[in-house]
This record gives sequence, C-alpha cells and structure tokens, in this order.
Amino acid sequence: MTRSSRVIGAEHVSMAQRAGKQALEIMAGDIVTGLARETAERLGIRLLDGPLERPAIAKTDGSSQMMRGLYRRSPHWIGPKKPRPLGAARRLAKLGLIGAGGVGANIAHLAANGDMADEIALVDIVPGLAQSVAMDLNHASGISGSKTRASGGMALSGIAGSEVVIVTAGRARSPGMSRSDLIDINARVIRSAAEAIISHAPDAIVIVVTNPLDEMTFEMLRSTGLPREKVLGMAGTLDSSRFRNALARAAKVHPSDVEAITLGSHGDEMAPIVSKAKIKGRPVSDYLSQAEIDACVRDAVTGGGQVVALRKTGSATLAPAHASIELVDHIRGAKAGAVPVSVMLEGEYGISGVVLGVPCHLGARGVVAIEEMTLPPGEMAALKAAADAIRKRLGG
Repeated sequence: MTRSSRVIGAEHVSMAQRAGKQALEIMAGDIVTGLARETAERLGIRLLDGPLERPAIAKTDGSSQMMRGLYRRSPHWIGPKKPRPLGAARRLAKLGLIGAGGVGANIAHLAANGDMADEIALVDIVPGLAQSVAMDLNHASGISGSKTRASGGMALSGIAGSEVVIVTAGRARSPGMSRSDLIDINARVIRSAAEAIISHAPDAIVIVVTNPLDEMTFEMLRSTGLPREKVLGMAGTLDSSRFRNALARAAKVHPSDVEAITLGSHGDEMAPIVSKAKIKGRPVSDYLSQAEIDACVRDAVTGGGQVVALRKTGSATLAPAHASIELVDHIRGAKAGAVPVSVMLEGEYGISGVVLGVPCHLGARGVVAIEEMTLPPGEMAALKAAADAIRKRLGG
C-alpha cells in the first residue's frame, strides 16, 4: 500500500514535545516546513529520517504473566503514577476574570471545559452577572464532568491569589465607533482593575482584552508598575486567526492548512505579515492572486468592525475568548512556539517605549522571549507606522 506524504508543520513538533518525545520521524516524501525546523531546533526535538528501527517486544514467560495478573487483581494494588511528560500542561490554581460579559463568560466556559484551572473567579460591576455565570458553569459541570469550580461577585477582591488575571471589562464598540474612541472611557476601568491586581494578585500575569487593546495594555503596565513580561495584550492572536480564516476561505482549504501571523496594532494599523504566510507549506502567492491576498488583508483588518456592524450593540465575543485561551495555554505549557501578543518594546524591531503586537514565547513567568522576525522593508515600515500611531493616540 502506497503511503501518502505528509506536511510536517510546527504544530507536529509541538505535539511531539508535549508527548515527551525527543525525536520526530520523517518518512520519505514528507515535507518539513521551515517553521517546523526552527521550532524543532528551539525545543530540542531531533528530526530523524525514517523508518526508524522499532525495539523488539519484550517476551515474558507464562508464570510471570500470571503473577502480574493476580497482583493487579488484588484490592490493595495501586498502579504507579505516570511520570509527567516533558512539556505537559500545568493546571492553574486560580484564573481571575475582571468582566463577566460576552468575552469573559466565554473565556470562563472554555477554561472550565478545558480543565485549565482549579478555580475560576469572575468579577463584574453588574449586580448578579458574575454570580449567574459562575452558577451556570457549575451547573454545567454535572454534564461536562469539569473539576473546575467557579465563583462570582462584584468585589474586585474576588481575584485574590489568581495566577493569571484576564481583563475584559469596559465599554464595547458600537457601529461607527473606532477602538481609539474608547481610550478615555476604558482607561478608568483599567486603572481600577490595576489597583485591584496590585492589592490582591500582585504575582499574576495580566492579559488585557479591553479595547483599544494596545493603549489599554500600556495603561495597565503603567498603572500596575509590573515588569513588561507580566502584562500582555491579546491582539495579534485574534487578528492572526482572522487572517488565517480569510486566507483559508479564499484558497478553499481548511484553516489548519494555513500559517499566518498579524503584528502591529489591534486596529486599522495592524500589519498582516504576508511574506511569512503559507498555505500547505507553500507561499500564499502559489494559491492566491495579489488581489485575493489584498482582500484577505482587508478582511483581517476590518473583521472586528464587521461583527460590530452586524451586532449593532456590542462586539465580537467568541473569537476573542478563544484567542485569550490560546495565550493561557502558552503560559501553562499546553502549547509551545511563538504567539503574537502586545508587549512593551525596549529596542526590539528598532522600536522602544510603546506597546505593540509582536511574536513572543510565553511561559510561567509571562513573556520568556520576544522573537524578532526578519521582515521586508514594507512590512517593517507598517510595524513602525503602527507604533507611531499608538504613540500619537497616547499623546506622544
């Protein structure tokens, strides 16, 4: 039987690392992407030409097999604990959510179903909202079997002891409103959340979802005084997902066949990085015309606005929740590799003193490293233009 070739991507290398493997078998005809090779080198996973020789199955005599079977049937027998594989996901003791509206409630739902934390604490100023979401989640556990327990309230002290705090609170956009229109309104919300974090969860990693995202991440960093690796903005994660979706629809492939990343700001100045985008391991230009690629870029930039225009009151909730969960998964070790987040830059990409979406490696301490991609002049100019626009909106 003829074996079909595979395209080995970065996700295959990450899966091998999470499974505790030290090598990945590459069979004749398999295609290994450049990103997969970079990920393998960084994670210490060897790419070996197959087929590999399999170890012989150990043979056991009948007497030993019978003794082992009887031993296992003993009511006093306890199976040995399986060693934790290299890169296994860490379960959070507590996840705090400031804001229990559409995005916050969906984050809580995904985190509970994913068994990501022992406890999820929701806080919201709307009377009964956080409590009702927490109760709803706990009721669902009878079906889902989730071990996570949820609690809710209006007091910001509810986030006490959280390892990760996600801030979604703030006014949402309405049709015709840009993200920057919300700066003054939502900055007050961020300052209140920052005070609570410093008082009740000073060791937490903070993920900001409130719009305008880059500016509110800057405000959170300034108000808390936390080091830059502890304050992240969820932006490029969501924008990259929208870009991958647009490319997949245009090329008529599954989104998992697409590798693409969006950097810059979470707004009109976002910079979808076309030069690095690939479909089934090949440049997007092999599948799409320049006009089609340009349309996909526009779709990524305007994706959030399209949702706002359709909803009339409120903005996207599901995709931002999934994007936030992806960051939490990287923090707790369930995923590996670079992921775009908004962080304060200190010379990376030749930019300093501004929060901007760039690819980062995350871990238990927050940002472990910022990955500096080699970009063509046009995309580098777009990144710097985004930084200038954010500075201007923040008054320089």
